[in-house]
Amino acid sequence: MILVNTNYIAGKELEMLGMVKGSVVWSKNIGKDILSGLKTVVGGEIKGYTEMMNEARAISTKRMADEAETMGADAIVNIRYATSSIMNGTSEVICYGTAVKFK
Repeated sequence: MILVNTNYIAGKELEMLGMVKGSVVWSKNIGKDILSGLKTVVGGEIKGYTEMMNEARAISTKRMADEAETMGADAIVNIRYATSSIMNGTSEVICYGTAVKFK
């Protein structure tokens, strides 16, 4: 499965199959949340949240690709991500794009 954030794949003629998406609501455990809160006092990267978002993006991307595979897609173009905070220490990540088949 080819995944790109452009609306084309060089050298390929594409047949659009439709929009696909994957989403996840992800949180860290209370211990990491407390430690992350303390980090805001001194500033700097909150690595626990960086890891959380990387994991959530990977899961949402996999779910999107799985949906495209069920449609018989060869690739997904124009991939985008959106995030939102559901509650403290919890985020939703949605990944979406257009499933395509090579002609």
